Amino acid sequence: MTTYLLAGGGTAGHVNPLLALADRIRAREEDAEIVVLGTKEGLEARLVPERGYELSTIERVPFPRRPNAYALRFPAKYFGAIRDVRKLIRDRGVDVVVGFGGYASAPAYRAAAKEGVPAVIHEANAKPGMANKLGARSTAFVGVTFAGTPIANARVTGMPLRPEIETLDLAALRGEARAHFGFDADRPTLLVTGGSLGARAINRGVSGSAQAIVDAGVQVLHVWGGLTEIEDPGVPGYTVIEYCDRMDLAFAACDLAISRAGSTTVSELSGLGVPAVFVPLSHGNGEQRANAAGVVSAGGALMVDDSELTPEWVTATLLPLLGDRARLADMAERARGAGSLDGTARLYDLVREAHGDR
Repeated sequence: MTTYLLAGGGTAGHVNPLLALADRIRAREEDAEIVVLGTKEGLEARLVPERGYELSTIERVPFPRRPNAYALRFPAKYFGAIRDVRKLIRDRGVDVVVGFGGYASAPAYRAAAKEGVPAVIHEANAKPGMANKLGARSTAFVGVTFAGTPIANARVTGMPLRPEIETLDLAALRGEARAHFGFDADRPTLLVTGGSLGARAINRGVSGSAQAIVDAGVQVLHVWGGLTEIEDPGVPGYTVIEYCDRMDLAFAACDLAISRAGSTTVSELSGLGVPAVFVPLSHGNGEQRANAAGVVSAGGALMVDDSELTPEWVTATLLPLLGDRARLADMAERARGAGSLDGTARLYDLVREAHGDR
């Protein structure tokens, strides 16, 4: 029996690949014990117990970004978190630690090294976070989603994805998917989404041209998200919903997707072969632009900035693309070639390699 400690959380980008790996372990090893290490404040506090996994929490200890009172308190807090994780490793007989970034990962990597337990790191983004960059210095087992990620000892494993995405057959499901949303079976279909929180620039930039898009013979599923109140343009054929709990059907229904460029979204769309227009977040460290760079350079997607989502862009670029079935088919093949759907299996193999390397 193997005991796994999976560390990470805070955001969906950390929690979802963690849960995908946990599900893979549970499916392959019925007697495995899985403990998830997180914080009380992150999404893991809700999502991990909901999925049926044990959650152990430590104090949220972010690295200080500037010299201030918190920076003075940080060493004691950080080493206290490491001490707590070391005790957890000993008490539970942990055999291998797997970290996904976030506040819980840095103490977990250090604790694993102190206890002589192998550690595996998965970095979801093309620009790695601080916890993973530091942790990668002390382990040879580092999986990355995107080739060229600047982190030590990187091996491309891809992104661990939900089983319903890994096994999704777009062509077989297309008719059912379009019927589910009340769409015509043969009209070009556009999916617009900014993720669970929405994206104001995408929402307003595309919906402002709703009539022109529909007049061009295109039907639209616009997943507005929770960031702003829903603003339905009221155009028949342009369907606006706040959330979509069947994104597998949304992917199957569409010929083209417009979305942000989070690592999971890029991985899902490219792995499935869904042509995309990626609109990376304009703030932050540029990680979303880097996430989408590979599939864009392969010809499977376009990249535009928030400011480019104008009626002129819709007329000059979006509508001609949606009307060009041959180009969309070519983009789909190029996207599929740039992506993969086996990230969960490849990361699991890396974890088993680390465990066997003790």
